[in-house]
Amino acid sequence: MIKLIRQSVLPHFGIDATEAKISALGNGHINDTLLVCWSKGELVLQRINTQVFKTPHALVSNADKISHHLCAKALQQQYGLKVVSPYLTQDGELAIDLGEQGFWRAMSYLPHSHCIEVVKSAEEAEIAAKAFGHFASALSDFDATQLEDVIPQFHHLPGRIALLQQAVALDSAKRLEKCRYWVDYALSQQALLDELAEISPKLPLRICHNDTKINNMLFDQRDMSSMAIIDLDTCMKGHLMYDFGDMVRTFCSPEAEDSTALENVKVRQSIFAAICRGYLSELGEVLTEVEKRSLWLGARVICLMIGVRFLTDYLNGDVYFHIHREGHNLDRAANQFTLYQSLLDQETVLKANF
Repeated sequence: MIKLIRQSVLPHFGIDATEAKISALGNGHINDTLLVCWSKGELVLQRINTQVFKTPHALVSNADKISHHLCAKALQQQYGLKVVSPYLTQDGELAIDLGEQGFWRAMSYLPHSHCIEVVKSAEEAEIAAKAFGHFASALSDFDATQLEDVIPQFHHLPGRIALLQQAVALDSAKRLEKCRYWVDYALSQQALLDELAEISPKLPLRICHNDTKINNMLFDQRDMSSMAIIDLDTCMKGHLMYDFGDMVRTFCSPEAEDSTALENVKVRQSIFAAICRGYLSELGEVLTEVEKRSLWLGARVICLMIGVRFLTDYLNGDVYFHIHREGHNLDRAANQFTLYQSLLDQETVLKANF
């Protein structure tokens, strides 16, 4: 891939390939992300996975609109984080489409940035939740219908359950017997679907990040303050309860999302409380009362839904998420279902934070 980048990609961005240093960046499940450094600067180069993002031009257009809005907010001193902006091609385009060689885009790189994979303290959780809340607040006056849905019905639990049922029926990779326990567990959560159907029509459409993992908030490594919200690929119109839920999912467990130490996978009450404090400190005046009530629902829906997605991909033969070992997606699914059950077990204590 490095040879392809040097010969076919970097020239479009006006970079001398002979002097460029290229290295892997991050550990995302979907796209290929690299850091490119040369004498005149550095940028983030990314090959979009067009099997997942079937309308990549919409993806880069969405990100461009959001970065312009946030930059304008920053000039008005209404947005205090740094903004990752598109790095245009020499032709002034947001990306280049090389057909079978990939769809490539570049973005600004933020020096001194640092990301973490597992939240170690309530302070880290509150800083990150406050940053995601600040991001959502700054976009609260942006018309959500201006963004295209790059993955239709991305956070649609009934649809995800239907895809799981389809994967079970097909059992194309002959793996059903290895995961039947978790399939039965996932399909037994009808009460959550009923609650979701009741409240969703009452929620306003907002621009949502839709992937508020802890590693999508960059810390400034010099003082560990919040620096920037990154990875705008899934920014679309939706409901903020899902952004809150994904923070709960990715912040609260002391284990990584693919850990097999299920006895340690649980919702840490202090981290959950810190998420509530940080997020609501920025959005308390923005959210409607029904949105505030939906946050607890969002936490449960996201944990269950991501587990369902991992389980479905395992049954389908690992065609969506990158894997690094046999059974990786099944491990991820078991982890997420365990975290979901921890939410249910601690409902009274956790809900007291709202």
